[in-house]
Amino acid sequence: MNTNIKKIALVRLSALGDIVNSSVVLQFIHAKFPNAKINWITEEVFSPLLYNHPLIDAVHSVNIKQLKKEKSFSLLKKTISDLRVLGSFDIIIDMQGLIKSSIVARILGKNTHGFDKNSTRESLASLLYQSTSHIAYDENIVRRNCFIVSDALDFEITDAMLLQKNKVFPNLKPYKFASNEKKNIALVIGASWKSKKYPKEKVLQLCDELEENCHIVWGSEEEKEEALWICEHSASAILAPKLSLVQLVSYIEACDLLIGNDTGPTHMAWAQNIPSITLFGPTSSRMIYKTPQNVGIKSPSFVDIFKINKNDFSIKEIDFKEIAQKARELLKNAI
Repeated sequence: MNTNIKKIALVRLSALGDIVNSSVVLQFIHAKFPNAKINWITEEVFSPLLYNHPLIDAVHSVNIKQLKKEKSFSLLKKTISDLRVLGSFDIIIDMQGLIKSSIVARILGKNTHGFDKNSTRESLASLLYQSTSHIAYDENIVRRNCFIVSDALDFEITDAMLLQKNKVFPNLKPYKFASNEKKNIALVIGASWKSKKYPKEKVLQLCDELEENCHIVWGSEEEKEEALWICEHSASAILAPKLSLVQLVSYIEACDLLIGNDTGPTHMAWAQNIPSITLFGPTSSRMIYKTPQNVGIKSPSFVDIFKINKNDFSIKEIDFKEIAQKARELLKNAI
């Protein structure tokens, strides 16, 4: 192990769920290199989630989406300049493995490490790394995140360590629900694609079946309209408030259980050691790290992770009663 590492840059630009799952590595890096300074480079929209994290010394944001949209040379020049003035790093680890993230990593310096050409969808990214790691692309996403970091830093992150992990986002201001005898269950109804969303009609049936405090978590105005519809038709449904990313983590941490689509807020439950059920249609359960209290329910469809079918709406075939039964089991085991 290289004990001389003093300054580490982690590049993980997006998306929300990937950043949540990737952040687990921080506690393991800190345990091995307690004096190392960790910098994280991410998309501007996700940076508030990482600010004030006790194990991150600095968060630096880029706005790749704005660069693509505006095609502004001056903005590109400023972005490159801002990255180059961050100073030298002992190692720069690209946890994303895309061309855009490899370019960001390379701008930061020469000591770059990332996935090899056979371990990522965009194999050209590997040309910009000084050193690489190989891990199957269809491996569990959390294991991939941990391996690329641990291999770069020459130590091991085991399944036992993951099962015994601390909260990924510690020291958050706790959220408090009004006290009553019912359990607080967060239901995450949004997703990046429509085919990843469990139908609102079935969410409604699930709320009625559970008969607990079902907090409907929403992000966009479209999701809010769906959440309001569910709340208007179910006595068990409660509209969650508008929440920032940090507030959302605290809100989910205060719940007894989370049920949601394969999307960023759903992954926050695993991050904070809260029981969860993730619903899968066009994606597979490799997107979560399964534990006795964090499980997935997959629709009947076949998923080819090398060619995701965004028109696979089979998530609607998942029986709400199956979800409710699993929810009761997790709640009972958590007592």
